[in-house]
Amino acid sequence: MKDILIIGAGRSATALINYVLDQAKKYDWSVTIADNNLELAKKKLKAHPSGKAVKLDVLEEELRRSLIKASDIVVSLLPAFLHIEVAHDCIELSKHLITASYVSKEMYDLGDEALKRNLIFMGEMGLDPGIDHMSAMEKIDEIKAKGGVIKSFRSYTGGLISPECDNNPWRYKFTWNPRNVILAGQGTAQYLEDNIYKYTPYSRLFKEHTVVDVKGMGDFEMYANRDSLLYRKTYGLENIPNILRGTLRNVGYCDAWNALIQIGLTDGSHPILNCHELTYSEWLDGYTDIKDGGTTRERIAKLIGLKPTSEVLDKLEWLGLFSNQKITIKDANPAMILENLLLRKWKLSDEDKDMIVMQHEFEYSLDGEDRILYSTLVMKGKDSEDTAMARLVGLPLGIFVKLVMQGKITAKGVNIPVMKEVYAPVLEELKEFDVIFKETEMVLV
Repeated sequence: MKDILIIGAGRSATALINYVLDQAKKYDWSVTIADNNLELAKKKLKAHPSGKAVKLDVLEEELRRSLIKASDIVVSLLPAFLHIEVAHDCIELSKHLITASYVSKEMYDLGDEALKRNLIFMGEMGLDPGIDHMSAMEKIDEIKAKGGVIKSFRSYTGGLISPECDNNPWRYKFTWNPRNVILAGQGTAQYLEDNIYKYTPYSRLFKEHTVVDVKGMGDFEMYANRDSLLYRKTYGLENIPNILRGTLRNVGYCDAWNALIQIGLTDGSHPILNCHELTYSEWLDGYTDIKDGGTTRERIAKLIGLKPTSEVLDKLEWLGLFSNQKITIKDANPAMILENLLLRKWKLSDEDKDMIVMQHEFEYSLDGEDRILYSTLVMKGKDSEDTAMARLVGLPLGIFVKLVMQGKITAKGVNIPVMKEVYAPVLEELKEFDVIFKETEMVLV
């Protein structure tokens, strides 16, 4: 019996686990769900006869290796920095490895060894990265096949709250890893605009957001991702003059998040001494000049160059940052304190639905005409457990695992899903789960 090992049973694992268990029953496979929280793993397993749940601290090398040795393919849903530990074991024990995370340099460095051992190491096989790559490559290949020359490629994705559940001033709630939301954008965004390399540092990123019209959904704010230039070669767009990948948020979010950055609340580099003895207001007072007088809100407004009546300050007040409530964690840096606060304020209620919005924009010339093609995906979750995020991260992983188990994938070494033998069957099966891109095309004049 073939065994599939899934390491990590968190929020993004639900759809993957459900899909793989269904396939295991059909093909007589077994599934092992390993997580540091055994009760969570059991909950996700739902006593399915084709699976078992085990407790695993991934840093326990002996148990980790024994589970990998007993498997045929490993899916790692661990935090990205821990994938490399699993990857080294998979190389040594000759096991295939699939992840949804960006492929690190350390992982790419294992490419030759994976090839030598005839192993499939597939990264970026989730939503973004994942479905974004596959759906973009499908259209890029189609445009090229009919003789089109692509002049501009822009791609945007947002993990958002569904409009009917949009009931707080930020118009946002956590639908994926909160830590990643807090740290989003740190570094420098790099992209290409009219053959000019553009760089936007973190300190300006959210201030310099733009507005994107998502077909059928209206306007969203967009800030640039760090990685746009990395995909020119990967997508076969080496000579393209415009390429940009970005993240979508609802209108009003970016200016408010920029305020948190300007104050210093997303900084994870230093601890706030005795933070648990402070109220949130006292914490923010530490960033201002008390001699300026006025309230905490008024001094923060002066610090970041806004009027005290600004809607941005309303959003900060709604979070409780000007309140006399005590900070509830010890020995924490600003980013940790902010995350702890937002976990309470941005928590999904049981009936909340999330929403994924993805849009690609291709400008190209064909038969003497300049054209633009919009390819748009919108999916809503069912509730706080069965989320669109979990489905769109987990289903591509599950479908790809099935293809590998069936021997239908020939791409060995370390890869991302931009080859047709991967994207074509995965996207085709995703349609059965209502993952369907709607297209709008027009001639530019």
